[in-house]
Amino acid sequence: MLFEIALALTLYDLAWLSGDWQLTSGTQCVEEHWTAPSSNMLVGTSRTVEGGRTVAFEFIRIEARADGVFYVAQPNGRPPVDFKLASGLGPELVFVNPGHADHLKRIVYRRQGDAGVEARIEGENGGRPFAVDYPYRRAPAGATSRCGATKSAPRN
Repeated sequence: MLFEIALALTLYDLAWLSGDWQLTSGTQCVEEHWTAPSSNMLVGTSRTVEGGRTVAFEFIRIEARADGVFYVAQPNGRPPVDFKLASGLGPELVFVNPGHADHLKRIVYRRQGDAGVEARIEGENGGRPFAVDYPYRRAPAGATSRCGATKSAPRN
């Protein structure tokens, strides 16, 4: 059944994810950028800025393969980890990796109209389940200021 779902999905159906997304909470700002899809891949980046400094980054992609659609994460430049698409079309994408040696087991993206996307990560730490939500808002088109980028910011 999951194989049929993956085959029915084309990456062009994920065009709603492309663009610039941002959330700010206190002194922390998280931004995620996704390219428009090609027939086989969307490419993304993410970074977390706190107090004007990048404290985390991630290279990400969603790619179509012969055996399904995969979310591939490389947090802080580490080796890639695959999460296979376990949902179908619609406003929610669920990627799973129950055999992941690390603590992260599930990644979810929920479309919230044209101006919002909620990302959610789920897993276990020391046998205890956890979940973290990222309520992104679409960054304004042509915005010159993003996380950590201001006219007065030092350029080192």
